[in-house]
Amino acid sequence: MSYDNIEEKGRMSYFPAFLKLDDKKVLIVGGGRIACEKLGHLLDFTSNISIIAVELSDEMSGIIQSRHLHFEKRGYQKGDIKDFAIVIVAIDNIPLQAEIFQESKEYSCLCNCVDSSEYCDFIFPSYLKKDDLTIAVSTSGASPAVAKQLKKYLQRLIPSDIGEFLQEMKKLRESLPKGKERMKMLETKAQDYFNNRSSKWM
Repeated sequence: MSYDNIEEKGRMSYFPAFLKLDDKKVLIVGGGRIACEKLGHLLDFTSNISIIAVELSDEMSGIIQSRHLHFEKRGYQKGDIKDFAIVIVAIDNIPLQAEIFQESKEYSCLCNCVDSSEYCDFIFPSYLKKDDLTIAVSTSGASPAVAKQLKKYLQRLIPSDIGEFLQEMKKLRESLPKGKERMKMLETKAQDYFNNRSSKWM
């Protein structure tokens, strides 16, 4: 697709990227069902998460306690996001969403306000995770329902032993010298792995 065609659509699609969260602090504002859903997604990738909320659902309270996450029982205050790389705003207060989003620009903090795309630097894609494999699906907001069903479809295609195979490939990459021969051997091995399982998908 050309750049001209992208501009003609009126907006650009979201850029797919996998963020390394090892050294990044995440803040969730809110303690209801949606906040709990976002917390569950984030915990697949990091535990460096803090929560600020006036009230917590029983489920979210249980997760916070079991995972020993930092929680402050109060409303959001200006400046709360200054030490965070990412903030998830899961509250119904739209004016406060807008306020936090604007404030996030002062601190170069990535912001996601649930159900308010105009106040989002990024979105949560529908994804599936199996060991080292992560597959994310997005329709750029056009149809979350389609993304959800496509995720289920892809899940049925993933071989049950993919985790073991990825560990084997990882060890080979680490043990073999870099170069075209290693690249060719690993590509052939990956191709053979899926060819040997393709009959199960037909």
